Order: sequence, then C-alpha cells, then structure tokens
Amino acid sequence: MEYYVVGTIGVNMRDIMLGHKAERDEFIRATYVQREGIHDARQNMKNDLIKVIIGPRRAGKSVFGIQILDGLDFAYLNFDDERLLGASDYDDLLKGIRQVYGETKTIFFDEIQNLNKWELFLNRLHRKGFNLIVTGSNSRLLSRELSTHLTGRFVQFQILPFSFNEFLSARSLSIDEMLGLKERQGTVLKLLIEYLEIGGYPEVLLKNIDPKTYIATLFESILFKDIVKRYNVRYAKKLYDLGLYLVTNHSNEFSYTSLKNALDFKSVHTVENYTEYLTEAFLIFYIERFSTKVKEQMRSPKKIYTYDTGLINAVKFKTAPDTGRLIENAVAIELLRRGKEYYSYKTNDGKEVDFAIKEGLSIIQLIQVCYDLEKLTTKKRELSALTKAARETSCDNLLVITWDYENKESHERVDIIYMPLWKWLIGGR
Repeated sequence: MEYYVVGTIGVNMRDIMLGHKAERDEFIRATYVQREGIHDARQNMKNDLIKVIIGPRRAGKSVFGIQILDGLDFAYLNFDDERLLGASDYDDLLKGIRQVYGETKTIFFDEIQNLNKWELFLNRLHRKGFNLIVTGSNSRLLSRELSTHLTGRFVQFQILPFSFNEFLSARSLSIDEMLGLKERQGTVLKLLIEYLEIGGYPEVLLKNIDPKTYIATLFESILFKDIVKRYNVRYAKKLYDLGLYLVTNHSNEFSYTSLKNALDFKSVHTVENYTEYLTEAFLIFYIERFSTKVKEQMRSPKKIYTYDTGLINAVKFKTAPDTGRLIENAVAIELLRRGKEYYSYKTNDGKEVDFAIKEGLSIIQLIQVCYDLEKLTTKKRELSALTKAARETSCDNLLVITWDYENKESHERVDIIYMPLWKWLIGGR
C-alpha cells in the first residue's frame, strides 16, 4: 500500500481520492440555482481548451463547474484539502485518480492555486488530451501563470456572488410575474432592499445562514488564510485595518498616500502591496478615473468597491443608512459582471459622474446613480455633471439609475433616461 507523505504523517492517496469522490457525488445530487452564463460555458466543453473559473471564495465556483459538467463522467480533486498542501509527485495524483475514477479523461481541479507549480501539471495533462476544468480564488496568481504557461490554451469564466436575477431565482420568484402589475413591483423593491442588505453569497441565501456572522468569518478567513499565509505578510493587523477601511469606504475615491496617512503606515509601497493583495483575493476591486492621458489616469485617485454588498453590511460599523452608496456599489458589481470596460469620470470643472462606459476609443454611455431625486438641489447637481460630461465626451447615451423613478426627460437640451435600479439589474440598459 502506497502512502502520500504530508510532514511526518502518511496518508493513503486512494483514501483522499475516495473522500473527494464522495464530495463530488454530494455536489451532483444537490439542487442548485442555475447560474447566468452556464449555457455558453457548457458549449466550451466541446473544445479542448482548459476551462478556468475564477472569483471570490464561496461565490459558487465549484457549483458552476459541476453545472458545466452536468451529465458527464469526471474526476474531482479539491486542493483546499490540507492533506494535499505539500503535493509534489503529480504522478501519484494521477495514479490515485485512476484508482478511484478509472479511465476518464475529464478532470475537475478545485482551488488549483494551492498546488505548487500547478500550471506545469495542467500543461502536461492538456498535452496528453485531458479535458480540464479548474477553479481558483487568486486573480493575479492565476492570470500570471496562465498567460505565461498556457497562452491560448484556456478560456476563463468569472463567477461572482448571485446577481439580482439569481437572487430572485433563489427565492423561487420569476421576474416576469413582477413586471405587469404595479403592486407586484413593491415586492421587487422589498426583495431589492434584502439583496442590498445581505448580498448574494449562495450559502447565505440557500441555507438560511446568518449573513453577518457567515460573511464576517469569511472576510477574516480570506485575510488570514489566503493573504497573510500566502504572502508571508508581516503586519497582519495592518492588513486587516486596511481591508476594513476600504470596505467601509466603498464607493469613494482613494489614493495610496491618503491610505498611508489615514492608517499610519510607514510607507506608500506597503499600502500599495497590501491593497493589491486584497484585490487579488477578490475582496475588493477598484476602477480608475477616465482620462485620455495614460499617465494622468494612473496618477488620479481610484474608486473602491466590494464584490458583494452583504460584505459591507457584515463588517462595517454603521451609524446611519448609506443606501445611495450601496446602490452605487451594486451597479459597479453588475457592470463588472457584464464585462464592461468602465471608469469614473470627473469633468474639467470638477463635477463627478459615477460611471463612464468605454468601447474602443469612445465613451458610449454615462451613468449617474442617484437614490434620492426628491431634492431639487441634488437633482440639479447630478444632471449638471452628467450633461457637462456628455459634452466633453460627445456621448448622448445618458442614464440615471434611481430607486424607483422611471422616465425620459430633457435637461439642457440633452435627453436623459431614468431607470429604477431593479429594472436595470434584471437586464435594462
């Protein structure tokens, strides 16, 4: 009987594989919310490209992989298993897979970034004709190694916590039923409040887990398991303070110098490194301020967002409602989900527009997010920025995302569409 050695403890590789097979079978038996994009992902099973699924921890990457493989025979190996952390003999892994799964040529590797030199292993298997599906929770690690060793041999899918459409599916509701009657739209708004509050982590929604405890624990786990240990971070408390500060200040601009001063870091370089660690682990993301000059764009403050509004509510100490900023963060996530290239925008006279959508060399849409349009001063300020930006960018596609106001109006001889957040989230443009 052959053993795989972890430290000084001998572990039977076949036993590990059998445990993972049981995990796979439990995945297969379960009932899931069908994820958006699953049809296109399944079409890719017909080609020989490596399928790479990236995204935050607990966002549903493994389930998405299982949904891609629906009806197919495949082997499953999860590298979040601490018994495999020191794996170095990959032929032993293949031998164990063959012992348990037989001659299948389709293998699903979960959290592949935990395997040392995983990219070389995948490359070898790919050359031998295996059909591979892998997931990972570290964006930079995956993108760097994939581009270096697997250029042109993979297709990538990004999985985020549930969209609002998927949230409604998890609540067993069809949005088509809500569109006709106005009183039913009140139900949509109630669900939207819940979505902004608890977010879209699948286990929170499907298992009725307390969102605050679950997400706060997940936040700390990512910080200390995925970042501190992986990068040998010396000042773990400083990393935690930075993560908390950025999540708390979502939908606001930041610079590395301002973060250094606010949190009493010793150097801007450390702040920059720690911020990148947080983005690589899918805790936060940021967008740049639009400029036609690359240097100016790089030097300008960036705007910070989280991948899930539930994370904000779980870790932030709130003294007052901040619905407007939560809505803006939800819009930022959805634009990311839709694969848009987008920026914040500041006019020549300092007025701010939340999002500028770019295609090619042109700005094709300007979006302002405004929760409360009741105050005339607020409305005038938001529209003034939007129309000024429209003139500067020669863009005539102007959208104001509101809480519950829908209309088409003209301001300074420019047409502006007003659309409720819920309608935009389910597919409005």
